[in-house]
Amino acid sequence: MLHALVNTGIAPRRATRVDFRNSDGGAIDQGLVLFFPAPHSYTGEDIIELQGHGGPVVLQLLLRRCLELGARIAEPGEFTKRAFLNNKLDLAQAESVADLIDARTAEAARCAVRSLQGEFSRCVDAMVQGLIELRVLVEVTLDFPEEEVEFLDQANAQGRLATLCQQLAEIISASRQGSLLREGINVVIVGAPNVGKSSLLNLLAGEELAIVTEIPGTTRDAIRQTINVQGVPLRIIDTAGLRETGDPVEIAGISMTWHEISKSDLVLWLSDATRPETRATDLDIAYRLPAGIPQIKVVNKIDLCGYTPLKYAEGKTTEVAVSAKTGSGIEQLRCAILEAVGWGGSDEGLFMARERHLQALQAAHEHLGLAAANASQLELFAEELKLAQNALSGITGKYSADDLLGEIFSSFCIGK
Repeated sequence: MLHALVNTGIAPRRATRVDFRNSDGGAIDQGLVLFFPAPHSYTGEDIIELQGHGGPVVLQLLLRRCLELGARIAEPGEFTKRAFLNNKLDLAQAESVADLIDARTAEAARCAVRSLQGEFSRCVDAMVQGLIELRVLVEVTLDFPEEEVEFLDQANAQGRLATLCQQLAEIISASRQGSLLREGINVVIVGAPNVGKSSLLNLLAGEELAIVTEIPGTTRDAIRQTINVQGVPLRIIDTAGLRETGDPVEIAGISMTWHEISKSDLVLWLSDATRPETRATDLDIAYRLPAGIPQIKVVNKIDLCGYTPLKYAEGKTTEVAVSAKTGSGIEQLRCAILEAVGWGGSDEGLFMARERHLQALQAAHEHLGLAAANASQLELFAEELKLAQNALSGITGKYSADDLLGEIFSSFCIGK
């Protein structure tokens, strides 16, 4: 196929300037061709890379010619899937390729590169190796039950298990932090009409996205904007004011507000410092907010009553006083948002974890807890260690089902 396309010899691992030719020998384009022979390529197979001038029409002609010569369009994630199947990447590294492409902040990109380079996988593999060594001790003890207590005490099985539990806790913490960089945070702004929700959205976004008027009910549809706070993507959603109304359009907007709240990671609940008469409405809103979703009470318009910007926290309740008009207190609010979702303030040492990674880590944590609880019953102890190992091995793909692989790689961009 290559000879028919370029009609010249190609040296391995060297860029060669060629004419790309159509079926009658005419030139389609001038460009470069590179040949990466197996196993020293991205996928571990023979790979040919063609570089043209980049115009969409020219590239379509070149692609059509390649298809005529027997090539086909790659499936989503096919190159990275082949790299995984040929042991060039493990599954966590393969997923980090897509995460790097999709990274929305510099901090997220750094975490994705860290996982691509294998740091996450090495931590998981170290845990797996520790579990294997502990399982060997237990299995040997099961073969010689008359010496089980003395043998396990000498091998410090309980101490080894405690060390593994601590290591796993550190990996879980780093992974949950990294997940915030990958997934971002859904933040919904709620409150009664005219408390300053749209003004707060505009202030956080740094531009005029929402219309601000003194007319109640101006915002009727959810307005969304993604912003970056210390590298964490925040998807801010401004919603319709919550109140009793007969306007069918406004009713639909209020219904959408409660729907957005149910899907949110954090609720910013606004009240107006200049309108104490709305306290009953504010309390009703607070009462209806889902208990399982973190909330921050934001007291707005402090510029109109001389209040000092501050952040107040007591137990699980956080209150921040701001002026969405002047920007006073906005930095305290940004810090409160990150604290409410558990952000540690730095991407150093974090892993770009996906939901399936977090579920596997949590499953391993539960199995290790059950192993510790059943340490005196060696058969149960051994079984829980095995299940913990299987859960962790699934992260890197050493223990995974084919349907899982199909689901993962189908989410990649075409080809990559």
